Amino acid sequence: MAADMTTIAVPDSEHEHPVVAWIAIAAIACTIVLIVWARFEVHGTGDLEAALYEEPVAKPAPMPPAEGEAAGHQAQVDEAVTASRWATAFSP
Repeated sequence: MAADMTTIAVPDSEHEHPVVAWIAIAAIACTIVLIVWARFEVHGTGDLEAALYEEPVAKPAPMPPAEGEAAGHQAQVDEAVTASRWATAFSP
């Protein structure tokens, strides 16, 4: 019975050798380094430096309310009407 418990707790590794797993991890790390190096060689670092050191953009103008959304006083009126309908148990 104990042998059955250990086989459930330990998944089958498909007989993969640990050295193969470490080689795969190293290959992935080398690939990431190679891609980053190629990006710097092809595009340079000017765009990254410009993005880091440029002045922040001014605050954007507020967007107008979308269609169907009430603004200002009309929104308060709509909210009051809705609240009174629920208070009087009248909701069309």
